Amino acid sequence: MHLSHHAPCRALLTALLAAPQLASAFYLPGVAPTSYKQDEPVPLYVNTIRPVAGSDAMLHSVVSYDYYHPLFQFCKPEQGVENVGASLGSILFGDRIKTSPFELKMKHNETCKTLCKTKYEKGPAQFVNQQIREGISLNWLVDGLPAGQPIVDDWTNTEFYNPGFLLGQTTAEGHQVEFNNHYDILVEYHQVAGSKDQYRVVGVLVQPESRRYTGGVGPDTCNDQTLPPVVLDESGDTEVQFTYSVYWRPSATAWATRWDKYLHVFDPKIHWFSLINSAIIVVFLVLTVMSILVRALKKDIARYNRLDQLNLEDLSGTSALEDGVQEDSGWKLVHGDVFRTPSHPLLLSVFLGNGAQLFVMAGFTIAFALLGFLSPSNRGSLGTIMILLYTVLGFVGGYTSARMYKSLQGDKWKLCIILTPLLVPGIVFATFFLLDLFLWAKESSGAVPFTTMLVIILIWFVISVPLSFAGSWLGFRAPTIEPPVRTNQIPRQIPPVTTYLKPGPSMLLVGLLPFGAIFVELYFIMSSIWFSKIYYMFGFLFLCYGLMIMTCAAVTVLMVYFLLCAEDYNWQWRSFLAAGTTAGYIFLNALIYWVSKLSLGGFAGSVLYIGYSLLISFLFFILTGSIGFFASWLFVRKIYSSIKID
Repeated sequence: MHLSHHAPCRALLTALLAAPQLASAFYLPGVAPTSYKQDEPVPLYVNTIRPVAGSDAMLHSVVSYDYYHPLFQFCKPEQGVENVGASLGSILFGDRIKTSPFELKMKHNETCKTLCKTKYEKGPAQFVNQQIREGISLNWLVDGLPAGQPIVDDWTNTEFYNPGFLLGQTTAEGHQVEFNNHYDILVEYHQVAGSKDQYRVVGVLVQPESRRYTGGVGPDTCNDQTLPPVVLDESGDTEVQFTYSVYWRPSATAWATRWDKYLHVFDPKIHWFSLINSAIIVVFLVLTVMSILVRALKKDIARYNRLDQLNLEDLSGTSALEDGVQEDSGWKLVHGDVFRTPSHPLLLSVFLGNGAQLFVMAGFTIAFALLGFLSPSNRGSLGTIMILLYTVLGFVGGYTSARMYKSLQGDKWKLCIILTPLLVPGIVFATFFLLDLFLWAKESSGAVPFTTMLVIILIWFVISVPLSFAGSWLGFRAPTIEPPVRTNQIPRQIPPVTTYLKPGPSMLLVGLLPFGAIFVELYFIMSSIWFSKIYYMFGFLFLCYGLMIMTCAAVTVLMVYFLLCAEDYNWQWRSFLAAGTTAGYIFLNALIYWVSKLSLGGFAGSVLYIGYSLLISFLFFILTGSIGFFASWLFVRKIYSSIKID
């Protein structure tokens, strides 16, 4: 694929984006491959039943269900259903992996095996038909690989495997709902190099069919294409016989690359073009901002210092120059107020501590993912590592919050120590718990079990809170970060500012640019979250994260410079809120996505979507706001330490 006319740029981008794929090929740190001998049992596990896009390419539900939900009435293993161990991240992301009655034996083909016979009454029939209309899909796992269906991408004309397969389908007219009760399971295997009787699973496909059996089931009954489909009667009883066939097919795919068929990028050229376009715009913006600031500041500082020198030599000649300086630039005029304590310093410090914690956590998570440590084979590893990192990094949050609060001359240090690990996580947990109540009410498998919530609370109070307290204690014991200039006792009056520097317009302008840097990747992440797709493009994510940081810092610093030149010294909250406005655009984008891509009929689905979108936007607000503040804080300290003050 042609990326750029410049070979170095192309090589760099190729290396970055190839890194996660190359690393995941070796499964670092990895899941050890499982080898099977001929006729050895290969377990088939069932997972959560999730909604996917319907025939109209719209998502009609966000509620997932347990595979053995009573209303589905699927066949259970004779020895009873057992839970398969899952990581904390898997549980939080809704994975509910359980054993199944399907019997697969390596290289052993079987046709028309019967499972069980079930009678669907009026209630379950209505429920199942409604789920089919909403486009819900079944999810199975064989040797850790998701069972999927082959799909050909119209853009690239390549075949890939889409995880999951439909519970049923509607006819072309949409009047009849057909329920799939037969499954053709095609398993691809690869012979282990240097071994004659060792084989590994490298691909799983399932072709579901609707077959209404009128008599006994023989070896070829389920292959009879003349059998009518199963239509669940919503006014009476419908008897359904479940069957399956297993076919084993040798494949040249190596075990290390077996996930490649599942990891597919739609519209790759558009993705590349958009990302490179964003990168060029962002780099150009940052370079422009830096050149403007460096040139303007050098001129300002040289003029101010020359003025001070002249002031010592000739007081009479200075006043005219000083007037000229004041007309050109006013940021030196507010040197006695620029480090004045802002309103609500405690809240600002708590937000900044949590923002620093999120910033480091996000950086480490993306770095681990880029190196291939969070490959899709490790189910839930992404969620687990995010929670553990955020918990352990409580020390960073506490330390940052304490140092900032002390530098802002705050005196309620005990309250700062307590609120730092409790306020923001408390808001997130309370919102998450309220949304979980809706999932519990819908009997959804996406509802996090109460015991898991208790474990999270325990982890938080046993590990994160003490670490945050320790960080805060060290932060308050550390020397105060002294401002480079003295603060006047009487605040200077702030003159009226131009329209674009007023809080509303400036925040909207500053927040728009970082959002533009991550807009493309945000679309793919949202598709991954809501449409149950596998996200693996951590090379793109790494670039986007870096672009967002640079853009946030550059545009916020530029806004603060203009504010100071307009003699408005209230830059602390303005820088935090302006950069944090990016989160407002993210939420607005989520609402547009809701209207254009989702068709959620129920109240619960809409509440869940809006609630989770608000939660993500709130965390982005803390993150981007902190990036903007710290960039501005370093900038302000730098420029005021560069001039001589009498």
